[in-house]
Amino acid sequence: MCGPLFITTVSSPFFDLSIFPGILRLSVKYYSNYIISEQRHCECGLNLRPKCANTEPTEKWKKDSLYINKGGKLRHFNHKKVSRKKGGSLRGSGWKYGSGFVDGVFPVLSPIAQEILNFVQKEEDVSRIWYSLDTLPPTNTTWDDLISIAVRLRLNKKWDPITVLCEWMSQRSTFKPDVICYNLLIEAHGQKLRFKKAESIYLDLIEARCIPTQDTYALLVKAYCKCGKMEHAEAVFAEMRRNGFPPSTIVYNAYIDGLMKARKSQHALAVYQKMKRENCVPNVETYTLLINLYGKENKSYMALEVFQEMRASKCKPNICTYTALVNACARDGLCEKAEEIFEQLQEAGLEPDVYAYNALMEAYSRAGFPYGAAEIFSLMQQMGCEPDRASYNIMLDAYGRAGLHKGAQAVFDEMHRLGIEPTMKSHMLLISAYSRAGDVSRCEEIVRRMRESGIKPDTFVLNAMMNLYGRLGHLGKMEEVMAAMEGGGGCGPDISTYNVAINAYGRAGFVERMEEVFASIAAKNLTADAVTWTSRLGAYSRKKQYVRCIKIFEEMIDSGCYPDSGTARVLLSACSSEEQVEQVTNVIRTIHRYKGEHTAGSIDDRTEPSKVTGRVI
Repeated sequence: MCGPLFITTVSSPFFDLSIFPGILRLSVKYYSNYIISEQRHCECGLNLRPKCANTEPTEKWKKDSLYINKGGKLRHFNHKKVSRKKGGSLRGSGWKYGSGFVDGVFPVLSPIAQEILNFVQKEEDVSRIWYSLDTLPPTNTTWDDLISIAVRLRLNKKWDPITVLCEWMSQRSTFKPDVICYNLLIEAHGQKLRFKKAESIYLDLIEARCIPTQDTYALLVKAYCKCGKMEHAEAVFAEMRRNGFPPSTIVYNAYIDGLMKARKSQHALAVYQKMKRENCVPNVETYTLLINLYGKENKSYMALEVFQEMRASKCKPNICTYTALVNACARDGLCEKAEEIFEQLQEAGLEPDVYAYNALMEAYSRAGFPYGAAEIFSLMQQMGCEPDRASYNIMLDAYGRAGLHKGAQAVFDEMHRLGIEPTMKSHMLLISAYSRAGDVSRCEEIVRRMRESGIKPDTFVLNAMMNLYGRLGHLGKMEEVMAAMEGGGGCGPDISTYNVAINAYGRAGFVERMEEVFASIAAKNLTADAVTWTSRLGAYSRKKQYVRCIKIFEEMIDSGCYPDSGTARVLLSACSSEEQVEQVTNVIRTIHRYKGEHTAGSIDDRTEPSKVTGRVI
C-alpha cells in the first residue's frame, strides 16, 4: 500500500505589483497542496484523489476555453485543436502572420495580464516599464501572459508598446525568445518604418540559432516594402533560398501586397507571373489580392477573369474574395454584376458582413442610384448587421453624386444624432455634395465649422474647395487657397492640387499661367501623372491645336507616363479630320499593346517608352 505522498506546489502565484502605478497592490501568497492516496476503482485498486491541506475537496479544474472573436462576442474553442506545448498560450503554430492567432482567436487576458497591458500602454518611460517587468516570476504562465499581451497590442496596432515588451523579453529577461517574439519585433519595426531595426532583429534571430519561419520572411518583406526598399524585399527571396527555404505563397503574397500598397501594380502582376513560373501555387489570399488590384484600376473584367481562374484551380473563395469582387464591380458601376456576386456569396453559405453590404452600396452609389444604395442600407439593418462609419460615408457620397445635397445633409445630421463622429472624409463628401450644386457659401461654412470643432482641413478638403472655385471661375479665391497650401502653414499641396489649377486655367483660357504651374511641378519634387498631362492637353484640344497636342503627348510618353482613357478622349477631340482620328487611334492602341507586353512579362523593364511613339508618329 502506498503511503501519503506530499507534493508542494505553487498555485495562483501572485506577486507584488506595487511598483506599477494604478495597479492593484497584491502581496505574495503561496498555497501548498498535497496529494493524498486513497482507494479508487482502478487496476491498482487505489483511489487517488487530490485534497487541499484542510482536507476539503476541490472542484475539478476546467480549462478556460473562452475567447473574444473579431465581433467582440465570447466564443468557445476546442482544446484538442489548440497546441499548448512548450508552455505557450496558442503558441507554435498558433500565432500566424496576418491574424494574431489562428482564425483571429485570442484568449481572454488574465487579471494580472490585463493590468500589465494597461500599464504598458499608459507608461511612456521605457526604463520604468522594464524595471516593473523585472519583478515578474520567470514561469510559463508569465510567458503566456506576455505573448498574449503582445498579440493583443498587435491587433490594436500598438507598435511601440510591442517593441518595449518584446525587447525586454529578448534582451533583459531570463526567457529565451522564440520565433514568435522575433516576428513581433520585425513587424513592429516595419510598421514604424524602421527597416534597419527589422533587419537587425532578423540577424539576431539567426545568431541565436532560432529557425526563421515563412512568416518571418513575409514580415521582413512587408517591412522593406512599407519603407519603399523594393530591392531589399527582392533580396529576401535569395536569402530564403540560401537558408534552404524555397519562397512560399505566404512570402509572395506579402510582396504582392507591399507592391500594391506602394502603387506598383504592374510590378505586382509581374511578381505573380514569376510566382506561377516557380510552381508556387496561389492560394485564396493571392487571388483576393489580384482581384483587389484590378478593382482599384477599374478593370472589373480582369477581376472576373481572376475569379474564374481561381475556381478552375479548385481554390475556394472566402468572404474577402467575394467582397473584393463586388468592390471591383462597384468601381465600374456594374450594379447587376455586383448583385450577382453578392448572391453567389450567400449561395456559398457565407453570411454577408458590413464590408460586403458596403461594397454593394458602393455599386449603386457609383452607378448614380442613391435610392438603391439606401435600400441596401435598410436591408443591412434588417438583417442585424450594424452599419459602420463607412456605411454612412457611402450614403453621403451616393446622395452627393446624384446632386441630392439635402439627402447628404440628412445623412450627416443622422451621424451626429447617433453619436457617430464624422471623419475628414465625411466632411469632404458633404462639401462635394454642395459643390456639385455650386453652393459656395455652404461649402465655406462647412470648412469654417470644421476649424471651429478642432478638425483641421486636409489636402483633400482644400483641393475640393480649389476645384469648386476654379469650376465657377473664382480664380482669385482658388489662388488664395493654393498660396496658403504652398505657404507651409498647414497641409501642403500634392499633385492633385496642381492638376486642379492646370485644369482651371486651361478652361479659362489662361494658357501661359497654366504652363507656368506645369513647369513648377518638377521643382516641387512632384511627378506629373496622367491627369496632369490630360488637363494640359485639354487646353489646346479645345482650340483644335492638333499639332501642339501631339507634341505634348510625345513629351508625356517620354516622361514615362502612360495615357488613360481620358487622354485618348481629349486627343480625339483635338482632331479635325478622319486622318488625324486614325493616327491618334493607332498611337493609343500601340501604347496600350506595348504597356501590356512589357509590364506583365518582366519585372525589370528598361526599354525606353519613346521608341514606341517613334515607330508610329
